[in-house]
Amino acid sequence: MSMAEKHPGEDRILRPVMPELDTVRGIAILMVFLFHGFEDFIPSGSNVPAWERLFLSTMSLGWIGVNLFFVLSGFLITGILLDSVNRPRYYSHFYFRRALRILPAYYLLIAVLILLSRLSFVHQHTSWAFAGLSVIYLSNITPLLGVPRDYSPLWSLAVEEHFYLVWPAAVRILRRRGLVIAGALICACEPLLRAFAVARGGLWWGPYTWLSADGLALGALLAIFARSTRGSRGNVLRLAGLSAFVGVVALAASFAVPTFIAISLRATCVNYGSLALVCVVLWLGTGTYRWLVNNQVLALYGFISYGLYLIHALIFRLYNDVSMKFASFYAGHSFEKCLLRLLITFIVSTTVAYLSRTTYEEFFLRMKDKLGSQREIPQSVRCEEPLLPT
Repeated sequence: MSMAEKHPGEDRILRPVMPELDTVRGIAILMVFLFHGFEDFIPSGSNVPAWERLFLSTMSLGWIGVNLFFVLSGFLITGILLDSVNRPRYYSHFYFRRALRILPAYYLLIAVLILLSRLSFVHQHTSWAFAGLSVIYLSNITPLLGVPRDYSPLWSLAVEEHFYLVWPAAVRILRRRGLVIAGALICACEPLLRAFAVARGGLWWGPYTWLSADGLALGALLAIFARSTRGSRGNVLRLAGLSAFVGVVALAASFAVPTFIAISLRATCVNYGSLALVCVVLWLGTGTYRWLVNNQVLALYGFISYGLYLIHALIFRLYNDVSMKFASFYAGHSFEKCLLRLLITFIVSTTVAYLSRTTYEEFFLRMKDKLGSQREIPQSVRCEEPLLPT
């Protein structure tokens, strides 16, 4: 039974093109950008205005954008796999398209990081050990191997790549009931694993794949649900409410338990909140108020989200290096100069990411045509525009 037969007319959540998801991507990447824009900023003095403290506290939550990416990635990639599971060359189609989308920009960034590390006028340092581990997507476990994490944004890309390596086989081998059980077990076990890791001395529950997989699993479960006979708009909205409720309960419980459990529960809260947001956006995107989630500016940033995620932290570092030579521009403890840094790096990062997406990355994306005509590829693949790297 096709998706159209299951959910006729306006009741369909799944469509060949879902433009509202570009809005979600745009929100997520801008959250991450703003987080890194103020991550290292410490106001001077004790008389910091209340509005400034509130602003900085809000920006400090921008890391949630990565969790939002994980949920969205789990949703889209699982959908692509489910819609193509019975087609010829299942694995080769998937990995060929993923390689063309992910690897060119990723490996170019690593080459740039290595090059800059050999120049004396910048402070960017990337060791050969870190670069080598990043090439095979092990940048998120470098501390376990005694190698400093020289470029932190790469950890989340490693998590997603590990998902790509495991999940296609799971989709191919397991029935949908088995996939639901697997996803549910991941969601149940991850909070326990995070709490255990923090209790053993970890200051942060990430960035290891085995502590970050429940966001991807929640997105995968949403993809399965949306393709079931119950995956109507109304039920997706109910799922959003349920997810938000679980998130609120997890947040409330985090204030009444030991710190190591609280940290894990707050990560759980963020993941379920991200799932609720994706559900609401899908519901709005298929209804009367779809204009609320079809924003051209946010869609643009969704379009360039992968390149922007790769490059923005490096642009911040280069700005710091250059501005230190011109004290009048160096952010230091000045909130106004920090805003100036944010504006300049935002313009530069956007420009670089857009040029990369429309020239360098597009060159490799056109090679996807070698897989055959659009009619030979599952419709959900048309919604494949990347999240972090998806």
